[in-house]
Order: sequence, then C-alpha cells, then structure tokens
Amino acid sequence: MAESVVASSASSCFSRSRSRSRSRAPTPSHSGSLTLRITPPFSSPINYTHLREPLSLFPRHPPLFLLVQSPATPTAASALDSDIPHPQVGAVQGSSPPAETSTLLRQWDSLTAKFSASSNIPFLLLQLPQIILNARNLLSGNHSALLAVPWLGMLTGLLGNLSLLSYFIKKREKEAVVVQTLGVVSIYVVVFQLAIGRAMPLPIFLVTSLVVATGLLLNFSNYFHLLPPSLWSIWEDFITIGGLSVLPQVMWATFVPYVPHSILPGSIACFIAFVAVLMARTGKLSEKGVRFVGAISGWTATLLFMWMPVSQMWTNFLNPENIKGLSASSMLLAMIGNGLMIPRALFIRDFMWFTGSSWAALFYGYANIVCLYSFNCISREFFLGATAGLLSWLGMALWRDMVAYGYNTPLRSIKELVYGP
Repeated sequence: MAESVVASSASSCFSRSRSRSRSRAPTPSHSGSLTLRITPPFSSPINYTHLREPLSLFPRHPPLFLLVQSPATPTAASALDSDIPHPQVGAVQGSSPPAETSTLLRQWDSLTAKFSASSNIPFLLLQLPQIILNARNLLSGNHSALLAVPWLGMLTGLLGNLSLLSYFIKKREKEAVVVQTLGVVSIYVVVFQLAIGRAMPLPIFLVTSLVVATGLLLNFSNYFHLLPPSLWSIWEDFITIGGLSVLPQVMWATFVPYVPHSILPGSIACFIAFVAVLMARTGKLSEKGVRFVGAISGWTATLLFMWMPVSQMWTNFLNPENIKGLSASSMLLAMIGNGLMIPRALFIRDFMWFTGSSWAALFYGYANIVCLYSFNCISREFFLGATAGLLSWLGMALWRDMVAYGYNTPLRSIKELVYGP
C-alpha cells in the first residue's frame, strides 16, 4: 500500500503496554487454551523460518510449534490485534506439523515475500509519471498546473504511509517496509514540487518535512534497535492521534458542498484520541482497551487508504464525464500492486493488511476499470483480461495457502485470518 490512493493499503498498530507485557511469559488470551514455548521467537511471523534474519523487535511473536490443548474460541476482537500475527500451524493440536507441510510452508513463505517485494515495481511506475509531469511544469514555469494536484490528499497519504511504515517495521516485514518507504519518499517528492510551485502553503510544507524526517529517523532507528522505547512510545502516540484526527475530516470533506465546510469532525476525533491515549498511558484502561488504542493508528491509516476508492467512486458518480480523465494503465497498476501483497497478508494472517490490500485492488483498481469499461473508455479485451487476471490471482492465493497449511478448504484460511486459529 505504497501510494496514498492505492496502499492499502494500505496504512500501524502500536501498543506500549503490549510490548512491555510480551517481555514476560505469555498469558493465554482465551480460556481453555494453553501454550508452551519450545522454540525462541524469531523475526518472521512464521517462526519456523529460521533461515530469515533472526532479529526480534517487540512485540515478540509466538513460536511456530505451539502445544495447544484446545482451540481458542474465536472472537471479533482478535481481528484488532493485526500487529501480532496469529500463531500459524499452532492450530495443529498436540504435535508438530508434518515435514511435508513444513516444506510447503517454507516455500509459500518465501514466495509470498517475493510477491510483496515485487509490488514496488507497479507502485514506482504509478508515481513516476506524476513526478515527471510536475517537473516539466516547474521547468517551463507553468506553476498553475500544479494546482490540479490536491496537496491535502497527498498529505493524507503521506501520514498514512508513515503510520503503516511504523506498523510493518514492528512486524519485521522487510518487503512491506520497502513498499511503505517508497510511498513516503515518492509522495514527499510530489509535496516538495507542490511547495516549489506554491501550490501548497509553505508553513504546512515545513511542518510536513519535519514530520517526515523525524518519522523516517525514528522508524529506522527502531528497526536497527537504536531507539529508546520511550521515544518510540511518543511517536506511536503522535501517529495514533494524528491518524484518528485526519480520518473523519477526510471523510467529511469528501461530501462538501453537500455538507458545510467544518473542522469539527477532525477536532472531535483529535480530542477523543488524545483522551484515549492519555488513559492508556496512565493505566486507566483495561488490557483489552489498551490493545484497542494500540490498534487505532494502523487501522486509521488503512481506512484512509480504503476511503480513497470511495472518494473516487463518489466523484465518478457526481461527474461521469470526468471518468474519461482516469488512466486505465494507472488503475491496472494500482490493482496489480495491491494484489501482489494479498498472498503475504493472508499467509501471515494479518487481517488489517489483507483488508487494505484487497479493498484497494478490488475497489480502487478494478472498480475504476469497471467504470471505464461501462463508459466505453477501454476495450472489452482489456476489461476481460483484467477481470480474469484478478480472479485467477485471488483463487491462486487462497488455493496455495490452503495447500501450504494442509487444510481441506480455503475457508479455514479466511476464518483464521479474521478470528485466529
């Protein structure tokens, strides 16, 4: 979920108390289940992958081989814990997975990581045309052309990418970290161009630059274990409050002028987020409440990216003639880029990542292709090819995940994705 309108992507669920609690012995979250650590935690959410770099950053993930006396009872709240991958193969009760299953899991783990890394290519191709066009307009002195690029939307995407960057750094998902870093850098280049062309207020640009520089420094310091936990907690609080403040404001602004201009939605959300973070930091919330607050930043970033297709579809509905201005190639790249990350999100049982990537692939990339086809802006062959490609890819991801885990139906993978094993 690299670019603001496609990453689901994208964008970072962080709980301070959760990271502290994981340094102690794990406590079963459901009655009737008992887990026993028999291997040390690894960086990969699928902990049999000892071939990958064995770095561990809080929260520490449960080991692969778990002895489970009884299956955990699924609850809807478990979907909020997306920053902690659900135990994989731990659902194989009372024994280690068969050697054949372990081999298939290793192969699928490696393949999904490569898919996620390769998503950088379509996302980069998606950003470069806008950057090149802005550079040409600046060099020719046509600064007014940059006013067509909404700086508020770019700023929203930038915050979402920073939040998701922090989210994936905590999870040690290196491929997704690269995607989000590319998103931050590419969007900042566009914002920088807008500031040069005076299409963005200079004070806002300076504050944005400070936030971007600070965010990148803190994130990669944390990745290499150079950041004190106290500074990371402050950063987590900042992106939690910022993300929750921006989300309702962007939603409200979508329907202007059908609703009056107002900063009230963002102001109310900012106050609520501040109070929630303060209560979590001072121990006024239950453990479940602290987990919920820790999940806010990641889910708000993801919802921001998920809202972009809604905003685009609303614009298409109000101004059908503008649909011809959409680039079919850009929509296809958006669908491909987000689609490439779906298998990885499914494999590590990351509900938030899976939701954002699937939504962007289906409702930003493919839905706009449907709109273009409905208004005869693309050929029938282009539409059928995109449809067949997307359905085949989703079917392949579900089938390979089912085979890798040794299940009899892909529905079990979906169930574990939402509720846990």
